[in-house]
Amino acid sequence: MLDVAAIGQIIREERKELGLRQDGLAAASGVGLRFLVELERGKPTVQMGKVLNVLAALGCELQIKRPDGIEIAGRAVAPKKDEAE
Repeated sequence: MLDVAAIGQIIREERKELGLRQDGLAAASGVGLRFLVELERGKPTVQMGKVLNVLAALGCELQIKRPDGIEIAGRAVAPKKDEAE
């Protein structure tokens, strides 16, 4: 399970892999430099909308899976045929 610190570390690694500086990624994401610095450090109170903007600027996406492993990232999951609605 990812936590804020792990997400921040992933963002830092992807930024560096792409050869971006923090100020460049902040500008491309529409967030402030201070926000990006705090995000990469794992600050637990970051704003989710801004995190998603940073991920999008890196070309990344966030996937969400149910405990049974079914991916539901941003879309509704149709009930299984044998499940009552």
